[in-house]
Amino acid sequence: MKKVKILGAGSIGNHLSHASRKLEWKVDLCDVDPAALERTKTQIYPTRYGRWDEEIQLYLAHQAPQGNYDLIVIGTPPDTHMMLALQALKEKPKALLVEKPLCTPDLKGAEELYRLSKEMKIPVFVGYDHVVGLASEKVKELLGQSILGELQTLDVEFREHWGGIFNAHPWLNGPQDSYLGFWKRGGGASGEHSHAVNLWQYFAHIGGLGRVTEVTANVDYIKNEKVFYDRLCLANLRTESGLIGRVVQDVVTQPVRKWARLQGTQAAIEWQCGYQPGCDAVIEKYPHQASKEHLLYKTRPDDFIQELKHIEKALSENSAASPLSLERSLESMLVVAAFHKSAQESKTVVIDYNQGYVLSALRIKEVEDEFII
Repeated sequence: MKKVKILGAGSIGNHLSHASRKLEWKVDLCDVDPAALERTKTQIYPTRYGRWDEEIQLYLAHQAPQGNYDLIVIGTPPDTHMMLALQALKEKPKALLVEKPLCTPDLKGAEELYRLSKEMKIPVFVGYDHVVGLASEKVKELLGQSILGELQTLDVEFREHWGGIFNAHPWLNGPQDSYLGFWKRGGGASGEHSHAVNLWQYFAHIGGLGRVTEVTANVDYIKNEKVFYDRLCLANLRTESGLIGRVVQDVVTQPVRKWARLQGTQAAIEWQCGYQPGCDAVIEKYPHQASKEHLLYKTRPDDFIQELKHIEKALSENSAASPLSLERSLESMLVVAAFHKSAQESKTVVIDYNQGYVLSALRIKEVEDEFII
């Protein structure tokens, strides 16, 4: 990797600009709003990282250079991702990185992006950085050692009041000022905290338990003249192998709880983000012996450096096997779409992957007579 173009000068654009510069890549940072570029240069970047980096080139989006990039990053609101990603493919970069959530819950453009990226042989990655973090790598290592026995159930929670998001975006007065306050635009708990469902799927994948095929969800919507979002999403999931587990995502919990538990027949593994200031943790738990803690020290900027290092390595190896691959994130978006369908119809939703990454892949499960009480 040598040169990257980043679309969007908000919080994520600044994080990825800094991470790219730490890896000594050339950075062109673009935005449609000149105020956003000025804010980046005079406020966000120097406040977070100590000083502005004069090597970063700033451009209004319509004036940005075209072509000759190793990586193009889409760091704009989710309801612009598909349009911008499809445009970016025309520049023929070595790879694309799209911030999460990949798209809106209606999945518009998702199948087209998948098809075109395959035709052009341009890998697309999605920014679910927790699955390539040090703590998740430790979980993968422990699963490889078979300490759990048989994995029986899996729970993941991303419960975080979104005040932290607005602290990082002080130019926003609240959810009504951006996509965050609208679930159909990719905001709310189901979109903004979809790290949880993506992490759940990742652990199920590395445990050899397959993709999510059934979703039963309850969603708490907030709707008024200013916003329409989901503040709480509770879902039970079932995989192809029959593993059952739970995902919880909300924008109301404080203090934050970002936690996962893999329960096996012999032991359990807990994954905790922000276990202590400056570190995550993976904890081995056994029925009749002391727990064993693994502390993984890192800063918030380290998360993005780790993400870009992973992408660089994946491009030199097998990008399709990456947990950040487009296919994995499309699976997550199908589940997010199923959250809403299940909640609104008060029924279990079945995902048929043979239909592609479209809403028609979701159908209501028929109740089998023998299970009716």
